[in-house]
Amino acid sequence: MSERRVRVRFAPSPTGALHIGGVRTALYNYLFAKQHGGDMVLRIEDTDSHRFVPGAEAYIIEALEWLGIHFDEGVSYGGKYAPYRQSERKDLYRKYVDRLLEAGKAYIAFDTPEELEAKRKEIPNFQYDASTRLQMRNSLTLGDEETKRLIGEGEQYVVRIKIEPGEDILVNDLIRGEVVINSTILDDKVLYKSADNLPTYHLANIVDDHLMEITHVIRGEEWLPSAPLHVLLYRSLGWEDTMPRFAHLPLLLKPDGNGKLSKRDGDRLGFPVFPLEWKDPKTGDISSGYRESGYLPEAVVNFLALLGWNPGNDQEIMSMDELVKLFSLDRCSRSGAKFDYEKGKWFNHKYIQLKSNEELADLFIPELKAKGIDTDREKVVKVVAVMKSRINFVKELWDQSYFFFVAPTSYDEKTVKKRWKEDSALLLTELTGILNEIEDFENAETAEIIVKEWIENKGYHLGNIMNAFRLALVGESKGPQMFDITSILGKEETLKRLSKAIETLG
Repeated sequence: MSERRVRVRFAPSPTGALHIGGVRTALYNYLFAKQHGGDMVLRIEDTDSHRFVPGAEAYIIEALEWLGIHFDEGVSYGGKYAPYRQSERKDLYRKYVDRLLEAGKAYIAFDTPEELEAKRKEIPNFQYDASTRLQMRNSLTLGDEETKRLIGEGEQYVVRIKIEPGEDILVNDLIRGEVVINSTILDDKVLYKSADNLPTYHLANIVDDHLMEITHVIRGEEWLPSAPLHVLLYRSLGWEDTMPRFAHLPLLLKPDGNGKLSKRDGDRLGFPVFPLEWKDPKTGDISSGYRESGYLPEAVVNFLALLGWNPGNDQEIMSMDELVKLFSLDRCSRSGAKFDYEKGKWFNHKYIQLKSNEELADLFIPELKAKGIDTDREKVVKVVAVMKSRINFVKELWDQSYFFFVAPTSYDEKTVKKRWKEDSALLLTELTGILNEIEDFENAETAEIIVKEWIENKGYHLGNIMNAFRLALVGESKGPQMFDITSILGKEETLKRLSKAIETLG
């Protein structure tokens, strides 16, 4: 196994939007593959035709591309093991179904849904296994001749794996260590259905992993109960020597309780559980996405990477390249990770601070244009520079900085009552004269020194003047340092706003 090139796969089903837990699984596969100089394959497991949702496959690809999780081969990427959609590979699965039947490792069953339901009512906790299969309508009880006749007459059937009881099956998991499960508790899972000539997940995924030379299967904890069955299938098909190593990741848990994170939790607490916005084609319901909610892809990746894994040090901010270098499965947790969505916001805030002012300005300008504001990029860059420390999302920039682009048309009543004194108009008229004389007006430091010297020399109250000054320029009691505001507004706009406030508030 050590000599084989590392190959992992991400194999979602196109049944709807990609859950954030699935994104984390894709990310861990990507980090593992890149760290080992290996390949990552995108395979679409669409054998359940009843659950297929139009648009889901394209959504999955777009979401992972947005996050910087790139594939070396697979659906939409191509590769020598194509096709990568299981529905397009159905002809090759039949060969392995026949191999299992010929070896006596599987059998044909004709039980109808009604017959199965009747048996469940008859036997509490019914399971189709060694203890019950001889009571059912299958090739083991009907014999070869009757089985052939029924198939010849077109009766629908399934192929079930034949699991012998009493055997301890060892799954050597890279995260959980040795997991031993006795075969007695396993049921004879359906591997193939004649109704649509398609295998079920269990067989298709084993055949594809083998044929695509997958060396490591890194997937969610919910698949751990399937692992013994998959081990048995590898053995039954004679592929034990090429069986991949398994690693089952811990669940993502609710932020405020026990149980698996669900879309309902996001709706209830106000955070997305999908990477991109998703519109359900059946109901028309729209679910929020991280991209549309204003998260940066690198922040989402960093946040997700630390949900169930730690780098072994105190480092929290890590680029994709750093994550690739540091990632290891042996530092993955065995227990579930609580989904701390507030921490996700913190990561976004941190990554906004790491972006250049120019990059953020380019993200902010489309929003300004949408509001009918046409301003030069240089001014937007200056605004971003003084405001970005106050925001978690780029979309918050407008609420925090609109006054740089739109002069106040009214003044907040509570602030006026508290900050506008009897002598405010007189003092701001005098301040107007001082500001008008400043030559290097856009140098915030110079302007601040001159104004504060004037206040001190006159014996005026600093707070009263600066509070009234802020009210005049902003319209309320908010914003960054006053001389950062005047520097960006410029002398003409600053004096114009002072004059308007003096005239309006008196």
